[in-house]
Amino acid sequence: MSSADRISAIKSSLRVIPNFPKPGIMFQDITTLLLDPKVFKDTVDLFIERYKNENISVVAGIEARGFLFGPSIALAIGAKFVPLRKPKKLPGEVISEKYILEYGSDCLEMHVGAVKSGDRALIVDDLIATGGTVCAAMNLVERAGAEVVECACVIEVPKLKGRERLKSCGIPLYALVES
Repeated sequence: MSSADRISAIKSSLRVIPNFPKPGIMFQDITTLLLDPKVFKDTVDLFIERYKNENISVVAGIEARGFLFGPSIALAIGAKFVPLRKPKKLPGEVISEKYILEYGSDCLEMHVGAVKSGDRALIVDDLIATGGTVCAAMNLVERAGAEVVECACVIEVPKLKGRERLKSCGIPLYALVES
């Protein structure tokens, strides 16, 4: 099956839930993608095909849905997986990055020492909207000394301009589908 056919199947497997988690938000639901093993595998495989020869040493997954794709990508390309978590979820010493998102504010944390100077990092999440969460993840990983090579998401919501926000930071975005 071609990349275009796989991407079409991925897009068809997604659903939109209006007014979730708050009124006015059109929630892009990937749980329907996860219910189809072929589509789920194709999603992960498309990322693996893109990054397998890019000398990525760290795949940093954003809580929680970045954890669904990141570990599989990391294993397949021979990189370590680093979870970027919400506050007070990681034991031990952490560094933090606060950020604003389209319906509030939040914070990401990462273990001190999980990412080192010279690491080449890929940031993974299910979706990019305004880019606030992905930019916070990028800032966190870069503060630890890594070079962020790219940010990878299953879904991009172009009207919210997250791609432009990343571009202003000099980081490219790879998204499989637009919503």
